[in-house]
Amino acid sequence: TTTKRQKLSGPLVFNAKTAELMSHHQVEVNQSYPKEGWVEEDPKEIIQSVYECIERTCEKLHQLKIDISNIKAVGVTNQRETTLVWDKETGEPLYNAIVWLDLRTQSTVEGLINKTPGQNKNHLKHKTGLPISTYFSAVKLRWLLDNVDEVRQAVLSERAMFGTVDSWIIWCLTGGRNGGVHCTDVTNCLGDQSAALVGQMCFKEGQAKNTYGTGNTKIPVMSDHGLLTTVAYKMGKEEPACYALEGSVAIAGAVVRWLKDNMGIVQSSSEIETLAAAAGSSYGCYFVPAFSGLYAPYWEPSARGIICGLTQFTNRNHLAFAALEAVCFQTREILEAMNQDSGVPLTMLQVDGGMTSNRLLMQLQADILCMSVVRPTMSETTALGAAMAAGAAEGVEVWNLNPDHLPHITSEKYIPQINCDESEFRFARWKKAVQRAMNWETIEPCCSSNGTRLSYEGNV
Repeated sequence: TTTKRQKLSGPLVFNAKTAELMSHHQVEVNQSYPKEGWVEEDPKEIIQSVYECIERTCEKLHQLKIDISNIKAVGVTNQRETTLVWDKETGEPLYNAIVWLDLRTQSTVEGLINKTPGQNKNHLKHKTGLPISTYFSAVKLRWLLDNVDEVRQAVLSERAMFGTVDSWIIWCLTGGRNGGVHCTDVTNCLGDQSAALVGQMCFKEGQAKNTYGTGNTKIPVMSDHGLLTTVAYKMGKEEPACYALEGSVAIAGAVVRWLKDNMGIVQSSSEIETLAAAAGSSYGCYFVPAFSGLYAPYWEPSARGIICGLTQFTNRNHLAFAALEAVCFQTREILEAMNQDSGVPLTMLQVDGGMTSNRLLMQLQADILCMSVVRPTMSETTALGAAMAAGAAEGVEVWNLNPDHLPHITSEKYIPQINCDESEFRFARWKKAVQRAMNWETIEPCCSSNGTRLSYEGNV
């Protein structure tokens, strides 16, 4: 088993009048890779890190002479599809959390697709807005039921609780086995992308934002171009749900981590900007980081990462540049699909998330999209969105989400600096590289050099 540490943002405390960030604390949690394609986290470590972050944040508020009794509401946001099952009587997790990008369910997914008429991965799309894919929680739960005895036994004796990370955290924080509340909401407690949509104040049709991308509508629009139809937010029991078209990219920030942790090409995440700037171009090198297959708009689990267009001239600077370009090309694919599905041409992209501190990436994004990219100075918009929704909740009402009352957030604007013909040429090359990455991995029986069978599915 290999292990990597992931930054986990703890509580962020905002001023409800100005949206100013008052205090926050971050810790790291371990992400383990017990087998090829498997990604897990320890649910106990997740909740312990939440407790630690709450404590440290309260200490910081005390040092700032802010009374914690002034906190009026707490919102929760999290990675959405990460799946847990725990015992409601003991409070113990029955298995590690299976992380959203885990691939062990590939054969489960193929089995389900094979049972549909015409073997169609979009068979349930009219009901769920989603293709049948390794990405989503239901197939992860199916895998747990099929492969983990403890989960199966707990289900039979009606002790099993299933949820995503929001449900686990809320259950623990509200008492756990002593009366803990087992709940979620229509968006998974305003999961990360939905929360960032609110934090970017994208409340109008035709607006788009990228925590790598969503654009929202009042009614569900079914995608014919590989996007997900998802609930953007629902601000209260009696309020209508607002919907979004969403393009889920499997690898964005993780491509930088891969260059750092796996390849040793950069020593820190910030170094990639320096290396890429030194090259100024990828010189024909294209990097498709399909480490967990391709998500939107392809939904192709058999794809794998590929670097092509290499020459003797290529060096690590070019590879760093190609990695940043890959993030931008994936975004462009999603925005083009969004334009075709929604019929509302997008003229600007709002962005947030950790990678937006990379100015070269932001300029590249504007150049490759041929449109302006706008980054709020305060990039923690996911946490801000969760805070806004919590503050606007019925009975709390310390935050007004009416467009006329929204706080003004300062931002930076990046304007395209290359001509669109060059952008089109580079994008066409990227699409050619994507085709090369397709249909690489299958789960057909095959043998490794020592004669053992290779497969993603395994018993625990």
